Amino acid sequence: MGRRTLLALALVTAAACSPKAPADDSKYIREIEAARAVKDGMFRQQPGAPIPADRQSAFLPLAYYPVDPSYAVPAGLEEAPPGQRPQMEMQTSAQKPRRVERVGVLRFTLQGQRLQLGAFVEAGDPPDRLFVPFADATTGSETYQAGRYLEIARSPTGVYVVDFNRAFNPYCYYNSTYDCPFPPRENRLPVAIRAGEKIRAH
Repeated sequence: MGRRTLLALALVTAAACSPKAPADDSKYIREIEAARAVKDGMFRQQPGAPIPADRQSAFLPLAYYPVDPSYAVPAGLEEAPPGQRPQMEMQTSAQKPRRVERVGVLRFTLQGQRLQLGAFVEAGDPPDRLFVPFADATTGSETYQAGRYLEIARSPTGVYVVDFNRAFNPYCYYNSTYDCPFPPRENRLPVAIRAGEKIRAH
């Protein structure tokens, strides 16, 4: 969502939740930590990266919770049939509502609680990646006040993993020139998700 060329930059490292839950915790932790380091490097060096050069010291390295494999959980997607997917306007930081299509609902159990998140694509886009914005009990204190994002690749098997260790901040956290969608009410989780990117203490 938003400036797609730069969103693709983040997806290189924050991206695709695999349709397979982590089997080897140590390998999984190393992979997530390596991806985070790569993303820091890209944000420092990539022309047009979302963090202006004069603000990089305030944001880099990006702040994260420690990697916790228990926050990567299997999920099922209850999908609406093509042509019957409801559309809605998602509010944004620049007050320019974004028209999105609700592909379906991801249902999962996290730490013994049954939860769900709506999965979206921008209206008119092919549903090859699911956009899952969310807020939780850490939002506005430990994590960014406008919520965080997940991007999940479509699974041909219908089996998904919701991996909160890959949750990332919208670009408007670093740079107010970006227009970032806010999580809709249905994606406000009643639990604390202490995984993924958080805000840096200044």
